[in-house]
Amino acid sequence: MLTTARETSGSRTVTRSRPAIRRRTHPMWFMAPAFAILLLFFFLPTLFNFIYAFTDWSGFKAEIRAVGLENFTDLAANGTLFRSLRVTVVYAVLVAIFQNAFGFGLAVLLERDTRLNRVARVFFLIPVLMSALAVGYIFQALLKPTGSVNQLLGLVLGTTVDYAWLGDTTWTIVVVALIHAWKWMGLSMLIYLAGLKTIPEDIIEAARIDGASRWRTFWTVRFPLLAPAITFNVATALLGSMNGFDVAQATTGGGPARTTEILNIFIYRTFGQGLFAQATTMSLVLFLLVALMAFPVIYVLRKREEVL
Repeated sequence: MLTTARETSGSRTVTRSRPAIRRRTHPMWFMAPAFAILLLFFFLPTLFNFIYAFTDWSGFKAEIRAVGLENFTDLAANGTLFRSLRVTVVYAVLVAIFQNAFGFGLAVLLERDTRLNRVARVFFLIPVLMSALAVGYIFQALLKPTGSVNQLLGLVLGTTVDYAWLGDTTWTIVVVALIHAWKWMGLSMLIYLAGLKTIPEDIIEAARIDGASRWRTFWTVRFPLLAPAITFNVATALLGSMNGFDVAQATTGGGPARTTEILNIFIYRTFGQGLFAQATTMSLVLFLLVALMAFPVIYVLRKREEVL
């Protein structure tokens, strides 16, 4: 294919032919390997998870047959399903609250670009880079009745302290949620810092000219403009904690008395016992829980962004 180009010189027009450049490739082809990996390791396992949840697949027999909703009714009848769901929801809400509170507080404290603040930001980001299992085992050692936390409290109080921080059926889930939030609060801090840094200075200056105090300027001007950062941090905290496993498994293993047995720990134990159909049923329930809990929260927060 040829195209023509016209050049005008004085009263004379010269027409020249030049070959057209034909695009022989399409940018979508470069995404084919990524789509193939996504299909093989995500979509197909998710599809089979939906299928096997309605069968009697187990490690004790070779034949697999369909059983309908029998797995769901059995789990609901013995209370296992609702107990794990309740623990998972409580754990996710606690982690979202603690992680965002810690991250937001650190972002406000370390907002100024001083040398000390830069060093402190790096230190608070270190737990994010650490293995979650390592964090769990470290805190398990620290919170033992003979661990360093009780020894430090004993030195401060002048008496012997042997409290079992991970052995209380009421407060252990709060402790584990605090550990999970501590591990990821550096990421929340980073997102809130980015939000604070992108607020235009002229808006803040206008509020000060109008007579607003520093405290009022922060809560009525700057804080509402952090809505996108809040949406991201709350969504990631909820999704991460509902799919959590490593911190709770390393610290308590689901105890005491299954008070910290979140859904993924129960799935792990059930699958290890050879009850594959029950485990896939619970993972399907977890998928539905994440969808029903996280997406409405994200929708509400996004609508709040539009209002602000």
